[in-house]
Amino acid sequence: MERFKLKGMAWRMAFSVALVLLTFNPSGHSYYHWVSQSFPSFSPVELIAGLVLLGLWIFFVNSTMRAMGKVGIFILMGVFASIVWWMVAQGWLALDSGSKIAWVVLVILGLVLGFGMSWAHIRRNVSGQASVDRVDK
Repeated sequence: MERFKLKGMAWRMAFSVALVLLTFNPSGHSYYHWVSQSFPSFSPVELIAGLVLLGLWIFFVNSTMRAMGKVGIFILMGVFASIVWWMVAQGWLALDSGSKIAWVVLVILGLVLGFGMSWAHIRRNVSGQASVDRVDK
């Protein structure tokens, strides 16, 4: 059984945040902005990229839901929201524009997905119990 490593969790976090920001971000450089320029028509490349993104979203969200459940995701989002609140209260983060708020929300969404992708590994190391899907024949 493979041991959990922080490096693996960091990669999962990075891929999750990248998925979210490649799909949409306020900078104007995202799949959403790329497709909206020629909407309602699609090029084959835009369709392929969209289907790949959709598949990745389904995989990441499904894996996170299975690993953490709705309650776990709700608690984790509460933790991240509390961290943002604390950072604003300390004066380290100013949410004075819609763009800044969007960036914070998108990064938190990516981190929640990344944490969910790592949760089964974390739980296995902490509890010693592996997560398995039940398969009936």
